Amino acid sequence: MSDNILIPRLAIIGVGLIGGSLALALKEAGAVGEVIGCGRGKPNLEKAIELGVIDTYSRDPLEAVVDADVIFLATPVKTLGAVTQQCLPGLKPGAVITDGGSVKGDVVRMIEPLLPAGIHFVPGHPIAGTENSGAEAAFSSLYRGKRCILTPTENTDPQALELIERMWRTVGSDVVRMPQEKHDKVLAAISHLPHMVAYSLVNAVGSYDHYEENILEYSAGGFRDFTRIASSDPTMWRDIAETNREALLEMMERFESSFAELKVDIAEGNGDKLFEFFLRSKQLRDAIL
Repeated sequence: MSDNILIPRLAIIGVGLIGGSLALALKEAGAVGEVIGCGRGKPNLEKAIELGVIDTYSRDPLEAVVDADVIFLATPVKTLGAVTQQCLPGLKPGAVITDGGSVKGDVVRMIEPLLPAGIHFVPGHPIAGTENSGAEAAFSSLYRGKRCILTPTENTDPQALELIERMWRTVGSDVVRMPQEKHDKVLAAISHLPHMVAYSLVNAVGSYDHYEENILEYSAGGFRDFTRIASSDPTMWRDIAETNREALLEMMERFESSFAELKVDIAEGNGDKLFEFFLRSKQLRDAIL
């Protein structure tokens, strides 16, 4: 076995964009031995084999994790507790479970109480993705230059944490440690709120019935670029909205306040305030580029 092997046997539960891209990146780096995929859809798993994303598969999580050194959970956040419970009887001592869930507080509360001694959990969230899904959407450079946030708890094993940090650095991620509560508030602001706005905007425009035709047919670059994320998986975003409810509602209220300010300025025809509003936004946006 190569000296570069970091994870001799990796089980990916949920072989889509996130899990598949991790497998491809680790393979490209020569850092993984065997990759076992697990999912409900046989055609997707067979496509993953064909594309070289995984080496073999099982549709039974218990079977898939046997002898795995690392188990990466890449299913919708509300399923992660149940999936972990299914896996537990097949895990060997010292196995490390980690995840890619966009919410951390609820996930930790679901998983940590289930774990027996000797089985480790490192909560994680790679901040990368596209609106596409399935094994065909996976690509090896997805995580390159992107951040991955790990939210260890007082129960997290230090060696397991170091292994998962090395895993993400190996695929090109900048790894950051962060408390769960901070993670969930930050992600509510920079990811979850924009998705809610995009979904709402498409629904608002799509339901506009003043004219006979669907005016979405006239959408050009700006609308399509802004609403691209509304093509994301509805199951995933339903789960995120439910599991990060408090932080998301806080950010939605902030957005409503800002939008209300803009609405008043437009209603009053206040050009100076409008310019100031747009300039402030432009400066904040330009600063992150």
